[in-house]
Amino acid sequence: MKKEYIIPIFVPHLGCKQCCTFCDQKTISGETKQVTADDVRNTIEYYLKNFKNDNYVEVAFFGGSFTAIPIETQKELLEAVQPYIKDKKVDSIRLSTRPDAIDKNILKMLKKYHVKTIELGVQSSNNYILERCKRGHTFEDVKKASKLIRKYRFKLGHQMMVGLPESTEKDDIKTAEDIIKLKPKLVRIYPVLVIKGTGLEREYRNKEFTPLTVGQAVERSKEILRLFAKKNIQVIRIGLQNTETIADPKNKDSEVVAGPYHPAFGQLVEDSIWYDKIVYEIKKINAKVIRVEIEANSQNINNIIGHKKENINKLKDTYAVITTVKANNSIKPGKFKLNVLEVA
Repeated sequence: MKKEYIIPIFVPHLGCKQCCTFCDQKTISGETKQVTADDVRNTIEYYLKNFKNDNYVEVAFFGGSFTAIPIETQKELLEAVQPYIKDKKVDSIRLSTRPDAIDKNILKMLKKYHVKTIELGVQSSNNYILERCKRGHTFEDVKKASKLIRKYRFKLGHQMMVGLPESTEKDDIKTAEDIIKLKPKLVRIYPVLVIKGTGLEREYRNKEFTPLTVGQAVERSKEILRLFAKKNIQVIRIGLQNTETIADPKNKDSEVVAGPYHPAFGQLVEDSIWYDKIVYEIKKINAKVIRVEIEANSQNINNIIGHKKENINKLKDTYAVITTVKANNSIKPGKFKLNVLEVA
């Protein structure tokens, strides 16, 4: 199977007709200038020099709302990628956009330019919360856009947020359930961070918004990840990408004011799921367990141990169970074998 390489091109606020309360795309993407066709070509050339041959390469336009920008600008940026597709140096294009910036004519144009994947910023399926965050669209727009994207045989992606203003755990779970009904192939899950200069920062300063803690965001994201996993929907990212500006709020260069920031947030979520599975198996044993050995595929070892050995330490502190972990690649990824070494 070919390894997939992504060439990221950020178009901050390009096409956004308004600014959501939680958003500052220039901060989130780490980019402050608008993108030109020359920028696209230069970025592609830079990345191709570092890629190995015979791998799947995709140019990804992130940030902003690509299909809401002037059509001539869209074509200019997409056209810059075409020679690389023709020469088979790039295989496809993906982009992210707003659900209310999709129609048949746009999709026909994107198909012509070899766009394969379209990600929609859904954020929530609750219309009150969407209005509260000044999104400027409803969940009905998400439904219509998703149906059209699938009809024209694009790969559909959704992006959702956890911990939006007035969004309860029940609301976030409902958003995931509603997204599942729209049959996306992939999803991104973003816990809400308070970014400098946003409407949400003003709400936070005025004590009108309380962000989730890291622990709360992990618990919500974990339940959502399980829902998607049951339906075989690929979750390709949990948490914002770390940059110079998306960093620990204690860092003087960070634009993050508050919220569930963690440099390895996605790992924390996956670690927590593994911890729950291990505890479940230990509790099934009809004896006081003192020492166990866990065998698993090498792909899963880090998640079993946990970030900074958190799972191993928590098993010892909470259940007085001493745990060792052993790689065994005859075990399928996602599975494990629990060997009880000592009971009371």
